[in-house]
Amino acid sequence: MEYLSEHGFVIFLIAVYIIFCLGIGWYFKSKAGLGVREYYIAKREIPGWVISLAFFSTSASTNTYIGMSGKSFQYGLSWAWVGLIWAVFCIIAWIVLGPRMRNQSALLDAYTVPDYFQLRYQSQLSKIIRIISAITILFATIFYMVGIAKGCAHVMESVLDIPYAWGAFLILFITCTYTVWGGMYSVLWTDAVQGIIMFAVAIIMVSLPFIYMGGVDELMSNVSMTEHLSADGQPMGNGLVVFGSLVSFLYILGIGMSIGMKQIADPKSLIRFYSVDNAKSMKFAMIWTPVFLGVSLICVMGLGALVHGMASEEEASYLINHTDEVIGFMLNKMDSQLISGICVAGLFAAGMSSLASVILIVGTAFVKDVWHTWKPLPERRMIKYTKWTMLVYCLLVFVIALYPPAGIVELTAFAGAVYAASFFPTIFGGLYLRWGTDVAALSSMVFGMLGTITWRFGFRLRVEALKDIHEIIPAFILSCLIYVIVSRCTKHRMPDEAHLKLLFKS
Repeated sequence: MEYLSEHGFVIFLIAVYIIFCLGIGWYFKSKAGLGVREYYIAKREIPGWVISLAFFSTSASTNTYIGMSGKSFQYGLSWAWVGLIWAVFCIIAWIVLGPRMRNQSALLDAYTVPDYFQLRYQSQLSKIIRIISAITILFATIFYMVGIAKGCAHVMESVLDIPYAWGAFLILFITCTYTVWGGMYSVLWTDAVQGIIMFAVAIIMVSLPFIYMGGVDELMSNVSMTEHLSADGQPMGNGLVVFGSLVSFLYILGIGMSIGMKQIADPKSLIRFYSVDNAKSMKFAMIWTPVFLGVSLICVMGLGALVHGMASEEEASYLINHTDEVIGFMLNKMDSQLISGICVAGLFAAGMSSLASVILIVGTAFVKDVWHTWKPLPERRMIKYTKWTMLVYCLLVFVIALYPPAGIVELTAFAGAVYAASFFPTIFGGLYLRWGTDVAALSSMVFGMLGTITWRFGFRLRVEALKDIHEIIPAFILSCLIYVIVSRCTKHRMPDEAHLKLLFKS
C-alpha cells in the first residue's frame, strides 16, 4: 500500500498508455496478417502526418531523451550542437532520399532495404549484397536496442524502484507484443501517437530545472559558474556554458554525424519512406518532420547541463560518471507524481517507438532477406517466422542489456556509425548514380563495416590522441571512396539500360 500511494498515479498512467499501444496492435492484427506487403510495409497506404510523427518518434528515442540529454551533464551546453547536426541530417534525409526512395522502392516492389539493394543492382552478386546487408542489420541493431532497454530500465529504477532487469524486460516484451500482432501498421500508428506524447514531454522536461530553481536567472547564474567537478576531477567553473570547454569539437562532430547519419542509412528510418501513400503526403512529412525533431532536440540536448542547478556537489560527483541516470534524478528531485507520470510515459513512448521499428526490421531482415533468399518461403510461413525471429531476438537483447557493454550514447553512436559507413554509399549510389555497380556496393559495405570496427577497437580505444575522432569519420570517408573508385573500375557491371531507364525516368 505504501508503494502504491507513492507510485500509484505514475503506474496508472503508464498502464493506460501500454494498454492503448497493445490495443492498436490487436486492432491491426487481422489486417497485417493478410500478407507480407501488409505486414512489412503497411501496403504503402499510410498518410503523411502519421509518417512524419513516426519518423520523428523513432529517430528521437529513449537514447536521446535519457542518454543524450544526460550526456550534457558531463559536457555542458556545447552538447546541444550534436542536436543541430542531427536536425540537419533529418532535413537531408527527407529532401535527398525520401522522394526517390519511395518511388524506386515502389517501382521495384521492394519491402526491405536489403531487398532494395538486390533489386536495384540486379545481378547474381546483388543476392550476396542483400544477405550481407541483412547480417549487418542484425549485428548493429543489438547495440541500439540494448541502449534503449538500458535507458528505460534506469528511469524505471530511479522513479518507480523497479529493478533494472524487470524494467528492461518490460520495455522489450511489451513492445515486441504489439509489433508481433500488427506488423508495420501497429508500428507506424503507435509511433505517431508516441510522437505527439514525446513532443509534449520534451517541452515539459526542459522547463523542470527552471521551475525547480525558481526562474531563468536563478538557474542560469547557478549553472554558468559552478563548483561541481568535471569527469577528470577539475572544477567546471563556466565550462557548462562555454563552447568546447568540457568536450572537443571533434567528439561533438563525430557523435553528431553518427547519430544524425542514422537517418540517411538506418533501415528503420528508410523503411518509413516505403509506406507513404502519395506525393502530397511526402511533401507534408518533408516539411514537418524536421520541425518536430528540431524543436524536441532544442529542448532535450542541453537538459543535463541545466540539471547541475538542481544537484548538490555530492550528487553531481556521482552523476558525472553515471549520466544515464541524470533524467531519473531530475524527476525524483521534482517529487511530483503527476510530472513523473507524464514524463515516464513519454520516455516509455520514446523507447517503444524506436524498439518497435527495429524489432520489425530485424524480423524482416532475417526471414525475408536471409532465409527466404536462401530457401524461398510461402507468405504465411514468412510472416510466422518473422514473428518468432522478433521474439527470439528480443530475448537475446534482454540478456545483453543485463550486462551492457557501454553507455547509451556510445551504443547508439556505434550502431549509427555501422549503418552510415556500410549502407549510405550503396543507398545514395542506387538512388542517384546510374553508374554505381554491384561490386562497388558490396565493396563499400564490407570496407565500411571493417573500417568502423577497426578504427574503434584498433585505434580509438587504444590511442589516447585518437579518442575524440569517432569511427564514423574515417569509416564513412573510406566507404564512399571505395564506392566511387570501384564503380568507375567496373563500369561493365552496370545494370542493363532498360532497368536504369525505369528507375531514373523522372
